[in-house]
Amino acid sequence: MANDAEETITAISTPPGEGAISIVRLSGDDAVAIANKVFRGKNLNKVPSHTINYGHIVDPDSGRVIDEVMVSVMRAPRTYTCEDVVEINTHGGIVATNRTLQLVMAAGARMAEPGEFTKRAFLNGRIDLTQAESVMDVIRAKTNRAAQVAEDQLGGNLRELIDGLRQDIVNTLAKVEVNIDYPEYDAEQMTADAVAKCAKQASAKLTELLATAESGKILREGLATAIVGRPNVGKSSLLNHLLDEDKAIVTDVPGTTRDVLEEYVNVRGVPLRLVDTAGIHSTEDKVEKIGVERSLKALKAADLVLLVLDASRPLSDEDRQLLDATSDKKRIVILNKQDLPQKLDPDELATLIEPGELISTSVMTTGGVDALETKISQLFNTGIENSQNAVVVSNARQAGLMRQAQNSLKSVHEGLEAGMPLDLVQIDLTEAWTKLGEITGDAAPDELITTLFSQFCLGK
Repeated sequence: MANDAEETITAISTPPGEGAISIVRLSGDDAVAIANKVFRGKNLNKVPSHTINYGHIVDPDSGRVIDEVMVSVMRAPRTYTCEDVVEINTHGGIVATNRTLQLVMAAGARMAEPGEFTKRAFLNGRIDLTQAESVMDVIRAKTNRAAQVAEDQLGGNLRELIDGLRQDIVNTLAKVEVNIDYPEYDAEQMTADAVAKCAKQASAKLTELLATAESGKILREGLATAIVGRPNVGKSSLLNHLLDEDKAIVTDVPGTTRDVLEEYVNVRGVPLRLVDTAGIHSTEDKVEKIGVERSLKALKAADLVLLVLDASRPLSDEDRQLLDATSDKKRIVILNKQDLPQKLDPDELATLIEPGELISTSVMTTGGVDALETKISQLFNTGIENSQNAVVVSNARQAGLMRQAQNSLKSVHEGLEAGMPLDLVQIDLTEAWTKLGEITGDAAPDELITTLFSQFCLGK
C-alpha cells in the first residue's frame, strides 16, 4: 500500500455554498489519470501542461453528466506542490461540487488532510516553514499592510535573512572546529574574537527583528480593543460608526447592550478586534451582572481601551473607577455627546488622565470620530507602514524561536567573558543555529510539522 506522500490527494479548495465556481483540487502522481476517469472531453493524459480544458464530469458507472466544467492540468515540477496538480472548476454549489469530489475519490484519490497541499509544497522543497505560515496569513489578512507583510514572507524575505544568519554561524563553527582539531594552525584568541563578533552581529539582527513582533502580531491577529464605559454613554453608537453598519442595537434606554459583541474593523490600516461591552455599573439584574462580568474580562484582555464618557453628565464614581482601572492600559478617553449641553468638569477630568489621551466626539453627528481614527492610527504607527522592504515578524512561533536563539547567543557571550573553552562555547552557538533552523523548517521536528499544517484550512 502506498504511503501518505505517494497517494494522490483531493479536496474542495473553495468555500462551501453558492457561488460562480467551485474548485476540486487533486495533487499526486495519479492526479491527471484519476481526473481523466471522470472527465468527458479531451484526453487529459495527452493535453499539454498548464492548460485549461472544457468538458463534463461524468459518473463512469451510470454515464450520467454531473456538471459542465473547465479542468486545469499542471504537471510537476512547476506546480504549487511540485507534483502533478489538477483543478476541476465546477459550477458553484454544494451538490455538484460534492458529487465531483466523491467521483474523484471513487476513482482513486484520497481526501486531503487540512493543509496537506501546502505541507507537500514544504516537504518537496518548494517553500520553507515561514512561507508556509505566510500562506494562511495572506488568506486571513484584514488590512492592506497585513497582506503586504504576508506577501513579503511568502516571497521568502524572512527565510533569506534567517538563512544568512545561519550561514554566518556555521562558518564560525567551522573555525572553532579547526581550532579544536588543529590548534597549531589557528590562534585561539583569533577564533574567540570571531565567535564573539558572530554572536554579537546575529543577536543585533534578532533584536531588530523582534522589535517588529508586537506590530506584526497586531497586523496578523488584530488589536484587541475594548469599548468600555457606563450604560448609555454611546459605546454601541461608536461601534456602529467604526463598522459603518448598525451591528449593535442603539436606544436611549440604559443597559441595551447586555453581552459582548466582537467584530473586526480596519481603522486607517490598523486591524481592530473590536469588542463592544455591556455598560459597567452596579446592578442587581441577573442578566446585566453576567454582561458586566464579561465586560470586565474583555477589559482585562484588551490591548487598547476606548473609554467612553458622557460629556452631558458630571463624572460619576463609576466613571472614576473605570479611569483608575484602565490607567495602566494603552487607552483613548473619548468625551462623547459634545452636541449636548456640557456638564462634565474638564478640569477634574484633566487630573485623572494623561495629556494626549482625550478625544472629544459626538458619535451621533460623527463629529470628532475622524480625529479618533487618526489617534488610533498614530498610537500604533510603528514606522513599518511606509517601508515596503522591512522584514516584519508576525508569527508567535517564529518570535519565540528567535528569543531562544538570542538567549543561546547571550550564553555564548557570557561563556567567552568567563574564559570558557571554545568547545563548550560552541554548544550554545550550535543551539542558536538549530533554533534558527526551526524557524524555516530546516531543523524542525516532525511533530511540529504535523501540528503546524493541521491548523490550515482544508483544501490549502
